[in-house]
Order: sequence, then structure tokens, then C-alpha cells
Amino acid sequence: MKNDESRNDESRNVNNISTEAATSPDGSKKSHDKSAGREAFRYAFPLTVPICAGFLFLGISYGLFAVGQGLPWYLPIIMSATIFAGSMEFVTVALLTAPFDPLGAFILAFMVNGRHIFYGLTMLTRYTSQGWKKYPLIFGMCDESFALNATENLPDNVDRGWFYLHVTWLNFVYWVLGVAMGSIGSQFITLNLKGIEFVLAALFAVIFLDILLKGKNLLPGCIGLGVSLLMRIVLGPDVFMLPAMALMVVIFSLLYKFKGKKETDLADEGGTAS
Repeated sequence: MKNDESRNDESRNVNNISTEAATSPDGSKKSHDKSAGREAFRYAFPLTVPICAGFLFLGISYGLFAVGQGLPWYLPIIMSATIFAGSMEFVTVALLTAPFDPLGAFILAFMVNGRHIFYGLTMLTRYTSQGWKKYPLIFGMCDESFALNATENLPDNVDRGWFYLHVTWLNFVYWVLGVAMGSIGSQFITLNLKGIEFVLAALFAVIFLDILLKGKNLLPGCIGLGVSLLMRIVLGPDVFMLPAMALMVVIFSLLYKFKGKKETDLADEGGTAS
């Protein structure tokens, strides 16, 4: 009798366990997500270490520069976490110390960060399919994150969405940490900061060269460089950026249209031949 009862108890336990396993797919899904996230982090972190070195130096430079221009030490830290646009943050320091001009600030911000339009168009289909991750990915888009996320060839065992997210938040932390170090450190050190804002232009140049070296198609980079130089010569250094970007949009649109038409013609020829 006791043996029968113990067998019945064991049977109930087995049934309960199998029922829980069958009715809790979320548990296995969460476990899979955690595993995919860890694997993507292990792959993404080493790739962001060079960016960390550059961002820490840039962030420290920006923190020292902003406080040196008369801003309170905590304001650059807040700006770095909310604006998160390195070049615009340098410009914002000048805007905050200049006469109030909201329209001029809007136009200047659009000119400085207008390139993000191209980043957004490039990453549109990749980010919109990432569920909740797309919101931090969109906010955290920067030159360095775009360069990694758009060009890195991921192995099959690395989840693309988690890779994008880890690259984005790591770069965000590097930048804010660097700015905090510079802003707080400015209270204890005194340096000649003349020309320190040039480090941002230097980083952009290095990123551009790195993309050219990694990329198989050099035409877009050459077009961007050539159009920018031409517009700067024709229009001058103050107003060349927006016309240059507009001309690049026209050129790339025509190239895209021509490429699509050419592929369609080739497909039609192949269908006719078959």
C-alpha cells in the first residue's frame, strides 16, 4: 500500500515538473537571451577598447575645456549623458557662453549633426527589428557605434541585436566617464587648454580612414570627401556643410537608382535567356 502511494507521489511530481516545463516557455527564452547577451558582450567588448581609449581622452579634454570656459563642473557631465553628441557638446559650450539665439543654435546643431540622418537611414532596417533594444540604439547612435555596427562581420554564434546594444552602451559609458574625469579633475589641475578641441576632428579623421581601409567599396568615401572639399572651396568654411550634405544625398540617390535599374535589367535579361 505504501509502495503504491509512493509511486503515485512520484508520478504526480513528474507530471508537475513536465507541466511546469511545458507551460513556462518564457523561462527558456529568458535563459537563451541571457546566454546570447553574454556571448555578444564577450565579442563586442574587445572591439570597443580602442574607442574607450579615444573616448576617455576626448571626454577628459571636453570636461577640462567646458569647465575652463566657465561652466560648473557638473554641467558637462549632464550634457554628455543627455546630448551625447561629442562635436555638438563642444559647440554647445560656445552657445551657452554666447548671446541667446535659439534659431542659430537649431541651424548649427542640424549642420553639425546632420550626418546622423545618413546613419539612421543606413541602420534603419537593422534597428527597427530589435524590439525594445531599438530605443537605446537610436538614442546612443554616434560615429564610433555606427562604424562598428555597420561594418562588423559577426560570426553565427553572436546575436546581432545584443551586439549592437553592447557596443552602444559601452561607448556611452566610456564617453560619460571620460567627461566626468575631466570635469572633476579640472577642480584640481591647471593646464593650458588652447587648441584642445582639435582632438575631436582628429578622431573623426582616424575613423574615416579606418572605414576606408576596412571597406571594400571606396566610392562613397571618395564622393563624400570630394564633395566636402569642393563645397568648402566654393562656399567657404562657414556654410559649406549643409550644401555638401544635400549634394551627397542627390549623388547617392542617383547611384542607388542607377544600381537598382541595372540589377533589374540584368534580372530581366537572365529571365529572357532562360
